[in-house]
Amino acid sequence: MSSHNALLKHVSIAAKDSTLVATFDIDGNIPGQGAYVVGLVAATPDHSHQRRMGIEFMNGEAVSFYCFSHDGTEENFDLKGVEHSGNTITGHFPLTTVLGLPKGHLMTAFSDADGRDYQSNVPVEEAL
Repeated sequence: MSSHNALLKHVSIAAKDSTLVATFDIDGNIPGQGAYVVGLVAATPDHSHQRRMGIEFMNGEAVSFYCFSHDGTEENFDLKGVEHSGNTITGHFPLTTVLGLPKGHLMTAFSDADGRDYQSNVPVEEAL
């Protein structure tokens, strides 16, 4: 399936124990060819601190599960924290990826296809 049919329909996050569970519902299926990334951007209201959390797929298989911070640090997580089937992708990020962001923080979702911004500023339903 083409990445053009993999639009984010709904994104939600919830805190469960020490995990931030992010669920990405897409229109269609995870593209079977090329690179496809879904993720979250968490930021302070003034954008002075940001974190970009993502799940990268290559040819339909998860290959990377990560978090980049505004200070240049990168953390890679075990792919066991990623579940995907058909049109739902779930990432179990450590809750520490968003700890320290104040109330009123901004949270949006994004997707990239083959290295191009595909969608950005997608609303995220939060249950933290």
